This record gives sequence, structure tokens and C-alpha cells, in this order.
Amino acid sequence: MNASLPGDGARVETVKLLIDGQWVDSQSGDWQNVVNPATQEVLARVPFATPAEVDAAVSAAHTAFASWRTTPIGARMRIMLKLQALIREHSKRIAAVLSAEQGKTLADAEGDIFRGLEVVEHACSVGSLQLGEFAENVAGGVDTYTLRQPIGVCAGITPFNFPAMIPLWMFPMAIVCGDTFVLKPSEQDPLSTLLLVELALEAGVPAGVLNVVHGGKEVVDALCTHPTIKAVSFVGSTAVGTHVYNLAGQHGKRVQAMMGAKNHAVVLPDANREQTLNALVGAAFGAAGQRCMATSVAVMVGNTREWIPDLKALAQQLKVNAGSEPGTDVGPVISTRAKARVEALIESGVQEGATLELDGRGVQVPGFEQGNFVGPTLFSGVTTDMRIYTEEIFGPVLVVLEVDTLDEAIALVNRNPFGNGTGLFTQSGAAARKFQSEIDVGQVGINIPIPVPVPFFSFTGSRGSKLGDLGPYGKQVVQFYTQTKTVTARWFDDASVNTGVNTTIHLR
Repeated sequence: MNASLPGDGARVETVKLLIDGQWVDSQSGDWQNVVNPATQEVLARVPFATPAEVDAAVSAAHTAFASWRTTPIGARMRIMLKLQALIREHSKRIAAVLSAEQGKTLADAEGDIFRGLEVVEHACSVGSLQLGEFAENVAGGVDTYTLRQPIGVCAGITPFNFPAMIPLWMFPMAIVCGDTFVLKPSEQDPLSTLLLVELALEAGVPAGVLNVVHGGKEVVDALCTHPTIKAVSFVGSTAVGTHVYNLAGQHGKRVQAMMGAKNHAVVLPDANREQTLNALVGAAFGAAGQRCMATSVAVMVGNTREWIPDLKALAQQLKVNAGSEPGTDVGPVISTRAKARVEALIESGVQEGATLELDGRGVQVPGFEQGNFVGPTLFSGVTTDMRIYTEEIFGPVLVVLEVDTLDEAIALVNRNPFGNGTGLFTQSGAAARKFQSEIDVGQVGINIPIPVPVPFFSFTGSRGSKLGDLGPYGKQVVQFYTQTKTVTARWFDDASVNTGVNTTIHLR
């Protein structure tokens, strides 16, 4: 971990590719700046890899697979054990880099790393996760068993909003299952991801087992169409995820695509008022709303519409500042382009007739006047045909809809095309049971605003938020990164036994 910290006076870093265990200077003529979203300071320059460089990374992974697939499970697990220890040791420094390039508060950056670290820790138990099955004497002297074997070279395409957690959802589980990996981190904030990759090499990941390329659509398409790659894991926007799923699927690859969201929190009148309001504000405005599991819609049932002034007052107390500054609650959004898009959607809400309870536009942060800041923004009087409801804003904007009953709330949520996460706030067990049974959303929280499951389970977004049937981490991702081979065997005690020719399909 010798890289200098962005913003510490060091020269602008030139980001490298990782190919066959070596950090390589790209020969690309297409480069993009990595920019601190709070200051517009250029932290690094990242290359968009050439087709030859992408091919070299995939080739290295393919070559390494021959020996890595036969590496004992225990040896792979020990690398993950060392990796999790190294991540813990260096988490503060990685968080500082992550905050500088992405804009998150330092506390949220550490949370980003920790949630990824949990997956690395879960990878250490692959010995029990990758077990096959055995059935003795399924027919006369015949045994049947299954093997879970690695599938080959896999690729991962990750978004800007979780540059630690989401890469750690991918490459540790693929590698520990015996696959090799080509990672394409977000070109907007790759520095913290590369620090994690550097630690993976230090932990003992062999040359070629993990490779890194950078780029945009051309690199994504190259990974989706490369004949050697067997599976592609993607997290990001709906538009890009749909493209990845269709293109990679057409080229015969397994694909898991976790995509956009519009997450609702339904609030019943019997909910604990203070706890619910705190949860809504934290889930809506934390990370400047740049979470695929952020609560972006509050559905107030019955007289909970009277809570809106308290919701506004609580949101007004949040401190907007650079993520590196003490006491910051809401940092900048990732780019000037993202800020412009969020502010345009806020304006659309005003034009379409919603009530702008709290306007986060025009926030000025002393000392960070060039930052991409949007303050907490709250709308009431929202209807389901407004753009602020139909589109994923990916900014610190919470929209409030009002209904009279829980049945109406369930129907409203189920009509929305997305299905990433939803929550219900109540003290009624009967209402909670009804909600979790009838709601058509992959991940449900009961008095939990962001119901991202721990790694023992799998991330289970659904409908418009997910393409592919297997989610990241947990048991499902072991299925995704392995193939099942079924063996049916018969052994004779006496080799001279001759049962004659059998032309029927059944086993004797």
C-alpha cells in the first residue's frame, strides 16, 4: 500500500492496468480524469483500455485458470483469510481515498468497506458452501453424486457508488470458488478499488487469477462478447444493465445484473414516530442518495401524513459538506453532470405540481464552492405519474405519497416496475406478515429502511431491478460461479460378473 493519498500534495497518479500479476501502463490514447467531487481537484488519470489490453487480461486469466482451478479449497480459503485481515489493517486509509474520489463521508466510506469485508469473511467458509451431494445405491449398486466445479474466466463490472463493497461482492467469491477474474471498476472512482486489488495480491492471489482493466462502453462490450469469458456480474444503472444482460446472454454467458431501483418505505400510524423519521431521513439522504437501496419514496398511510413537517425539520438539520470534514451528513454527488441531472429532476417536480417542502438546490459550502453539492430535498403531494416518482433520481431527494390503507400502499408499491427493496414501519405483527407476503419486491425490511442482507444470504432484488436468476454473494453466488457436474457410478466387486447387454433406459 505505497500509493500516495489523493489530495496530499502528490502528483496526479496515472492509473495502471493489472494484467498477469503486473501493473501495466496502458497504451491507450483515451483517458479520463478522476475528480474529487467536493473540490474538482484532479486526483488521477484513468485509461480506457485498448482491445489488445482487454484481450491480454482475459488471456492471462484463462492461462491462470488451468492451475488455479486445481488449487485446494483450503489454500484458496487461506488467501481470503489473509485478505480480510489486510483489509481491516488498511481500512482507514482506503476509506480516506474512497471519500476523496467518491465524496462519501469518512464514516460511510468505512461502512462501504465493512459491508464488502463481510463478503470476504463469508468467502472463507467456501469449504461448506461448495459441497456437492451424494446418494448411495440409487439403483442396484449405483451411486449418484454431484460436484461443484469452477466455470472459468469471469468478469465483473462495478458502479461508482460503492467502489469497495461491490467489487468485494464479486472477485473474492469468484476466486475462492476456483475461477479467475477480470474486473472493470468504475472509471469515475477506481483508486480505492485498486487498493483492495493490491491487497489481494499481497494476500497471495497468484498472477493472472485477478486482472483489472478500465474503460467505458467499448471495454464493457469487449468483456460481454469475449469468447473466453464464461460469466459476467454487473451492478449499475438499468439502461447499462439491460444492455450487458442482453449482449452477454447472446454470447452464451451467464449474467447477473443488479440494476436501478425506486425503493418505497410504507409508514403505518402505529409505527414508532421518532425511530421511523430517523430511519427515513438516514436512508433517503445518506451517501447523498447515491445508493441503489436508498429509500427514495415514503408512503404515508392514514394520519401519518401529519408527520411531514417533522420529516422536513429533521432533514433540515443534516450538515452538507465535503465527506472528509468532521460532522458531515451529506457529501457531494459524484459529478457535475450528476448534480445537473438531480437538479433538473427537482425542477420537473415543481413544474408538475408537487409541493417542494425542502429545496436542496443552490447549496454553498464555504471552502468547497466548486463542489457538486445538493442538499436534502423533500417533496409532498407527489403522484405516480410525476418524473420524480417514475425515475430513479440517485440524489438526496425524498418524495412523499399519501394513501389511506395498507392495502392501497401494497398495491402502489407493486405497480412500480422496480423491485430492489422496500420497508414497512409498524408495531403490528399481523400487518408486517401481510406486507411481507403480498409485496412483490425482492428484499423487504420490517422497521429496517435499507434491507441489504448479510452475506450468509443473497442479494435478492427482483423485477425491473434485476436480470438473471442468481444474486450476488451468499449461496446463490456460489451457484453462479460454479457448474454442477453429476456423476453416476457403478463398481463391481467381481470383474467377471456379466449381466448381459441391456438396451433399456432404466438401471438394474
